[in-house]
Amino acid sequence: MTESKEKVLANLHTKAAYAHMAAAHDHSTGDHASAQELAQLALGDSEKAVKCSVEMVTGDPRSMAA
Repeated sequence: MTESKEKVLANLHTKAAYAHMAAAHDHSTGDHASAQELAQLALGDSEKAVKCSVEMVTGDPRSMAA
């Protein structure tokens, strides 16, 4: 695994974590519409991060091609 791929993967996980935190914060303030949108974005980022992780472990990082 190259350093640049590791950075991409780490950034995906970080982006997903921040989106989850933002959704939780918006949900707690009563802005449910944007919280739902943020939660959907976070889910997408999380799913992409997991897919990239699996591809990197199996040695077939197709979704990480830039």
